[in-house]
Amino acid sequence: MTDALKRLSDEGVAIWLDDLSRKRITSGNLAELIDQQHVVGVTTNPTIFQKAISQGDGYDQQLSDLAARKVTVEEAIRMITTADVRDAADILRPVFDATNGQDGRVSIEVDPRLAHNTKATVAEAKQLAWLVDRPNTLIKIPATQAGLPAIAETIGLGISVNVTLIFSLERYRKVMDAYLTGLEKAKERGLDLSKIHSVASFFVSRVDTEIDKRLDGIGTDEAKALRGKAAVANARLAYQAYEEVFSSDRWSALENAGANKQRPLWASTGVKDPAYPATLYVDGLVAPNTVNTMPEATLEATEAQAEITGNTIAGTYEQARADLDALEKLGISYDDVVQVLEVEGVEKFEASWTDLLKSTQAELERLAPSEG
Repeated sequence: MTDALKRLSDEGVAIWLDDLSRKRITSGNLAELIDQQHVVGVTTNPTIFQKAISQGDGYDQQLSDLAARKVTVEEAIRMITTADVRDAADILRPVFDATNGQDGRVSIEVDPRLAHNTKATVAEAKQLAWLVDRPNTLIKIPATQAGLPAIAETIGLGISVNVTLIFSLERYRKVMDAYLTGLEKAKERGLDLSKIHSVASFFVSRVDTEIDKRLDGIGTDEAKALRGKAAVANARLAYQAYEEVFSSDRWSALENAGANKQRPLWASTGVKDPAYPATLYVDGLVAPNTVNTMPEATLEATEAQAEITGNTIAGTYEQARADLDALEKLGISYDDVVQVLEVEGVEKFEASWTDLLKSTQAELERLAPSEG
């Protein structure tokens, strides 16, 4: 077994696990991944929790107690998910302390049905931060138009944020702007900027899925030659944008006041097309001060077969831009692709939330005490 995960970490890529369940926590599996697989963070989403709650009996005692109290299904979900995030945060606390707050973090998402409501998103972010009550939590807020001011306001309150559902380079620049605006607000309020952290989750594999589908529709040799190139190119150009923003005078003023850079996080890094190498979105996106959040299958594939040979983003910007330009020449609109992906992304998270509500409601009814 190669120690590709260690080499990845040594290159400045923080390895986070894109999964969480009560079983992972209580069995010692999460602690084992931290100890042996270089995992230094955890991300969650509604799909992950829906899967966890609907499988096995790990939540039965808590669900039974919640059913006895006749809580609403929304309250039950919040109690269950924040308990898992709190416990995972406690397991990761030594990593958080050792990295001065940069890693050892667990993300929990605001209700995706609020994605287009700025005020409600901020209120939910505050509530989640209060409920989990751990300094190593990140509140996930989607990078919708309504999400941008919510990100700035939440950061301005001193709450650390994982910005999710980023697909386009233009939107990513607005996300970084929202982060800097939030830091400026926090500074005005006299908050300690060194305690505020953020990552920007740039989605990878879904870009290839959508663009490959369009390339297959064109069907020419020229189109086929571009399959599997767009997602990595897009992410590499995002890193170029990150380098520009976090070397600006505006950033320097905040950095001098103790602020932390908002790291790019590569999300959706499990390959969707079995024709591609399982580590395509790991090997090709190695660069300092980044995060790669992986499903367990991708983590295992990286350990077994990834070839980590150093920074694979530096020096690639010209080719990355050429790859995206080639798509435009074939009639594939980048702007249309990223818009479709954002709309679908919100819809998928809302659908997962609905599934989570339904499965949790069914469990509450199954475990409800008989009357009398």
